[in-house]
Amino acid sequence: MSGLLDGVTVLDLASVGPAARTSRWLADYGARVVKVGPPPKQSGVQIVPPFYAYSGHRGMERVLLDLKQPTGRDAFLKLAARADVLIESFRPGVVDRLGIGPDAVRAVNAGIVYCSTSGYGQTGPRSQWAGHDLNYLATGGYLDCSGRNAEGGPALPGATIGDAAGGGMQAVIAILAALVHRGATGEGATLDVSVADGVVALMSLYVDEYLATGVVPAPGHNILTGRFACYDVYRCSDDHWIAVGAIEPHFFANLCKALDCEQWIPHQTDDAVQDDIRADFRAAFVRRTRDDWVAELGPNNTCVSEVATVPELVRDAHFRERAVFTDATAPGHGEFEQVGWVLAGMDRAQPAPEVRDATVTDTDALLGEVGYSAAEIAAMREEGVAA
Repeated sequence: MSGLLDGVTVLDLASVGPAARTSRWLADYGARVVKVGPPPKQSGVQIVPPFYAYSGHRGMERVLLDLKQPTGRDAFLKLAARADVLIESFRPGVVDRLGIGPDAVRAVNAGIVYCSTSGYGQTGPRSQWAGHDLNYLATGGYLDCSGRNAEGGPALPGATIGDAAGGGMQAVIAILAALVHRGATGEGATLDVSVADGVVALMSLYVDEYLATGVVPAPGHNILTGRFACYDVYRCSDDHWIAVGAIEPHFFANLCKALDCEQWIPHQTDDAVQDDIRADFRAAFVRRTRDDWVAELGPNNTCVSEVATVPELVRDAHFRERAVFTDATAPGHGEFEQVGWVLAGMDRAQPAPEVRDATVTDTDALLGEVGYSAAEIAAMREEGVAA
């Protein structure tokens, strides 16, 4: 199927994390994505994700090359010479030691968009630090401004926001911007995607406030972090939860009327009575089930929605009508569903993908495209340079 990025070729050296999310979304927009990994003898250095992860790398091709061997490096550079985008997520400095860093790749392809993703960026005191999503959310200020657990510490987030938005989506945005620039000027780009920097960007509303005013943000600091009863979650009679985001005064008034709490309409942002408003809201919501409240309040301008579990959201009529999910198959696993081509501009009406076995590669075809003969490819396989 064609897409908005039809004709764009991406080489992806990552197996998991932000970079893998980046190539997933680029492929979903129609790019040709080639996953580059090590031959089986080196499998211990690279994580193999579960068959369903990253949508099973649907629609992607795979080549296995030993980049530590000159023959494997040269083959990779030939592939890079024909690519539009290269994504890597090694620790800073590794690609240069392998001979596939930005300078080496630009020598064979001056217009390539070279995207390096890492936790803390290619420079700076933390650039060589190991880390994961939680670390980047912590250093970027996200955790400290989030809710608290039973011990009073920051609660663990329910999704990998740093990897997905701070890293993966940042990389997608940067790559697309670089491709637009290349289209206008012919120039390539080298992109330093830091997940921690991306988290700071996500936190900019609060960081900018502190920098401008000196006010320190924290849980309950403002309307979006729990200061007022109009923006909170409440338990219902069936022990399910409901989310209330009635920020605008007219939405808050509608909510208060529906809950028989009209006395609080003039006091939406009165700090002195927030505990009282919450107490009355809790007493009201606990009288009925979550779904009863959602059915009444959701359509009636109150900014109310259910706190859905994953099993509930995948059955949700709204998401189903919008074709958020797609059927798929995988060897040894049969038929299942996965998140489909869900972001704006993606073609949602595509045939059900078949997730290939992780051992299947396109090495012969890909190396053949860049000029290797069948005999040369066979020799590389025999030497363990390719698989």
